[in-house]
Amino acid sequence: MPRQADHDQRRRQIAEAVWRLASRSGLEDVTLRQVAAEAGVSVRLVQYYFGNRDGLLLTSLEILNADAERRAKERAEAAEEAPTSRGTVRGVLLELLPLDEERRTRQLVYVAYFVRFLNDENLGAVARDAPPELERLIAGLIAWGQERGEVPADLDPRPEAELLLAATDGLQTSVLLGQRTPEEAVALVDHQLNRLFVGVGYDRPGHPPGGRAGDVTAR
Repeated sequence: MPRQADHDQRRRQIAEAVWRLASRSGLEDVTLRQVAAEAGVSVRLVQYYFGNRDGLLLTSLEILNADAERRAKERAEAAEEAPTSRGTVRGVLLELLPLDEERRTRQLVYVAYFVRFLNDENLGAVARDAPPELERLIAGLIAWGQERGEVPADLDPRPEAELLLAATDGLQTSVLLGQRTPEEAVALVDHQLNRLFVGVGYDRPGHPPGGRAGDVTAR
């Protein structure tokens, strides 16, 4: 009897095929047969794991979101031996930017899903749930910074988190279009974080602790 790990690996193999097709040519005309060919499996196997086309697109997006969350945590933890609230927030935000091939591909997949988000209620629900979760995560990290004296106590963490995410969303598009370089986008993120995290160690505009302004360190 196949192990659960084998099932998970096969589902991921098929989901990655969806991502590749989405990043190359969008999702509007993608079929189960195309996905099966891209993944090197049979159409019947795709149907076995995902059911129909809608189930395939929905589950592939959920796997992608889980990947992004896991990678954000890994990069944030690897960035510093003693994690700080600023460093952790920075790691989460940089994970949302197309700073390398992995993150660029992920953002292109999200762009391909965008039209589907607007017209498909199930996919739209996944998209609508993601920003509140991220906002809660970053708001909690900002509140942690307040407890550590790194963020002014009179700031409201939730709108600050919303603004950071909105700004990062805009930077995603500008980097994908070539309007800004990845380094310029990171410098803007650091600039905004330096305005928010003004406690000990964060009072030198443009110079985040442990690195130069604009360094792409979340790797």
